[in-house]
Amino acid sequence: MSTDLRSRYLGLELRNPIVAAASPVTSSLDSLKQLQDAGVAAVVLPSLFEEQLEHEEMATHNLMLAGSELSPEARGFFPEMQNYNTGPDNYLKLIGAAKRALSVPVIPSLNGHTPGGWTRIAKRFEEAGADAIELNIYFLATDPQSTGAEVEKRYVDLVASVSSMVSIPVAVKVSPYFSAMANMAARLAGAGAAGLVLFNRFVQPDILLDELEVAPHLVLSTSDELRLALRWIAILRGRVKASLAATGGAHTAEDALKLLLAGADCVMLASSLLRRGPAHVGALVSGIEKWMTEREYTSVEQMKGSLSQQACPDPAAFERSNYMKALTSYTGDSV
Repeated sequence: MSTDLRSRYLGLELRNPIVAAASPVTSSLDSLKQLQDAGVAAVVLPSLFEEQLEHEEMATHNLMLAGSELSPEARGFFPEMQNYNTGPDNYLKLIGAAKRALSVPVIPSLNGHTPGGWTRIAKRFEEAGADAIELNIYFLATDPQSTGAEVEKRYVDLVASVSSMVSIPVAVKVSPYFSAMANMAARLAGAGAAGLVLFNRFVQPDILLDELEVAPHLVLSTSDELRLALRWIAILRGRVKASLAATGGAHTAEDALKLLLAGADCVMLASSLLRRGPAHVGALVSGIEKWMTEREYTSVEQMKGSLSQQACPDPAAFERSNYMKALTSYTGDSV
């Protein structure tokens, strides 16, 4: 009996549920080819940042206006900014080159936190051949005057803005820090998100004692971290009209299987690829297929979500009762 590893994500048919997440591993055409040869089902390119787009546009704007004050008529010779090509050409070239070289879906990533003119680049992603777009929203609400409702509206407005620019599906990579995550997921889907990527793993700052400086500190994930995405994917499966992708903590075939059973449509890898390289994809795909064959699953679609909250024999296991059970059942050297 053959096992059908295909899965659907954002309306795209994937040959298996393993996707390369946005990371340095997906930043060059050579590494993208290696990932495809290793068996990956889709690739997410590293993020293009809102700040990069705004910087380029402002630099071009200032260049065009240089010397224009010398003549009142001079300004009339300069094109309007919305019609001027200030986009990041190298990134668009990578999208086009990847589409020509690969047979798997190519998903560029757009990272931002405010609705604005920079979101027009989404249309250029589509024109360059992107199969979908991943909108990576990274916003830290540090202003004490900003309310939770304002922050949520910013997310929803940004998703609506980018989704309105394109006809290809838009997935939204979000943080887990909403007080009502299920409601927020439904609102994002309602605003146009075809998929949710759970969750954004923020880089946290550190303090360098010798230099007395604040610096970013990147720590690669471990398998222990996948439980956050696992819980929320299990809760959201069947309750929101959006594809669900898991990211953060998937390192083994067992990790990927747990996320698929919870209801993930695909499992995205970043840290595990940075540690082990593209060849690790083949080991994961083989491990998934072996486990499914041993348990007589005929397809990934049959398996997906079979242990989601809606399908689980004990739905409360994903809520407060599981928290209490874990605490009361813990044993250790000092207990």
